[in-house]
Amino acid sequence: MYRGENKSLFWSKFYMTARKVLVYTVLILLSILCLFTIYILVVYSSREHTSIQRGFNGWFEGYWGQNFSNIFFNSTFRARYQTNFIIAMRNSFIVALGATFCSVYFSTLTAYGIHMYRFKLRNAAFTFILMIMMIPTQVSTTGFLAMVYNLKWYDHFFPLILPAVASPVTFFYIKQYMESVLPFEMVEAARVDGAGEIRIFHQIVLPVLKPALAVQIIFAFVGSWNNYFLPQLVLVRDTSKRTLPIVVASLWSASNGTKDYGMIYMTIFLAIVPLVVVYFAFSRFIMKGLTLGAVKG
Repeated sequence: MYRGENKSLFWSKFYMTARKVLVYTVLILLSILCLFTIYILVVYSSREHTSIQRGFNGWFEGYWGQNFSNIFFNSTFRARYQTNFIIAMRNSFIVALGATFCSVYFSTLTAYGIHMYRFKLRNAAFTFILMIMMIPTQVSTTGFLAMVYNLKWYDHFFPLILPAVASPVTFFYIKQYMESVLPFEMVEAARVDGAGEIRIFHQIVLPVLKPALAVQIIFAFVGSWNNYFLPQLVLVRDTSKRTLPIVVASLWSASNGTKDYGMIYMTIFLAIVPLVVVYFAFSRFIMKGLTLGAVKG
């Protein structure tokens, strides 16, 4: 009996160790794969056009300054691609910041209303929002574009920012997080003390939801910053309104006679810098937010 227990304990420890080794091996391989693509992007942004055309090379070259200068100071950049990198980055910031604010703030406001108030259509409203979450964006694109052209909103940022108010995924995540960390007693105590609903929401609810808000800010900003589908359909005439994904696509679609791979990779590298900055600014909230938001009670 004693030997049997030792044997069972041995195989149990062996299984746990093997499982841990397998998990860490997969995670390391995935991390290497992700970092390798970023490494190749940085390497290619340091090389000139003809050097990149010669084939793969994992060593850095000294053309960072030239590629950087071509993007910002080369007069032919605007003539070739009918845009300016600084203007395109400004446009992307306007759209991404506006869409992020609308998505996170109004989704949180909606989640607070459904979570805290008991009205007759509360469950129906929650179910309706979840149903909208299952509808792909492409399905509603035709009607959305018809509305944009009827309102003469093409070549404006409004159609790219205002629809972010209705963000079912953000709403659902924050609603589930509220059920974990926002007790009714906290809000009721503030009401008894005479605080209004708007003050309760901004001074009590939002600070409690800070981890979840940080996570959703990252997701919303990255999604809006990388959005190519809708801007390409809405910003059709005024080239000064183009966002960075449209500019990058224009660089790739240029003819071989005018295409500059060094400038293209440098543009992509600079385009992901704001994403990295936003991620590191809010990354300390990610694990805490995901962990608390996934545990109910």
